[in-house]
Amino acid sequence: MKIGFIGLGNMGGPMAANLAKAGHEVTGFDMAPVDIEGVALAASGAEAAAGKDVVVTMLPNGQILRAVANEIVPAMDKGAAFVDCSTVDVESARAVAEQAAAAGLLPVDAPVSGGVGGAAGGTLTFMAGGSAEAFAKADPLFDIMGQKAVHCGDSGAGQAAKICNNMILGITMIGTCEAFALADKLGLDRQKMFDVVSTSSGYSWTMNAYCPAPGVGPQSPADNDYQPGFAAELMLKDLRLSQQAAEAADADTPMGQAATDLYTQFVEKEDGLGMDFSAMLPRFEKRGRS
Repeated sequence: MKIGFIGLGNMGGPMAANLAKAGHEVTGFDMAPVDIEGVALAASGAEAAAGKDVVVTMLPNGQILRAVANEIVPAMDKGAAFVDCSTVDVESARAVAEQAAAAGLLPVDAPVSGGVGGAAGGTLTFMAGGSAEAFAKADPLFDIMGQKAVHCGDSGAGQAAKICNNMILGITMIGTCEAFALADKLGLDRQKMFDVVSTSSGYSWTMNAYCPAPGVGPQSPADNDYQPGFAAELMLKDLRLSQQAAEAADADTPMGQAATDLYTQFVEKEDGLGMDFSAMLPRFEKRGRS
């Protein structure tokens, strides 16, 4: 396929490179200077999108997505797929999908899970919203960039799935960190704590696959001084999206709101900015019961 790829940052760059390695003709654009192996660079988003079978975007937020859509939708050929892999608010995802569909395009909102490592290794999970026709056109590319793609429903469903998933992730990480901090104060060895919980009813992804305690469980950012695999500020962004969606849908999410408040405190008033979201553990270690 001829593919345009807009947004060649820490996630988008490796994703575009994997498409090029698979033999697709990839033209990319980013506001910052980049050099991606196998990817030709265009002077603008519109130039990257013109004449392509599929255009993929990986952008920071809904406002930027809307601005990019205004630029590239008029440049795209009818019948082309517009695949947005950004994590944005559901309202922006649906608005851009409507704009693209009105122009004769096939929109897919397909946020990802798996982080920078998954982007580089081609092991991302895609949560896709859009028509069956649009998903079918994008699916071969998902097979290259990831290990799994789930068609969640109509436009916006992919973003809804991502927001709900990451709300669970944020809540669970806080609980895992709280439990380790409590175990420390109770004199329980961290390895013993892991050995029990990882095979008991406290089992979770944040415990078993991404343990926030250094030297315990599989390798994780905790073993690299909490340098981010998934930055705390990105978790805060996703939690805020979850609460924005919850407010719009009149959904009661008290744990989601509590997690949002804690990550807001951690990122904006403490030392969480630029740290992995699992760095909540040293935060709780230093605190007593208030």
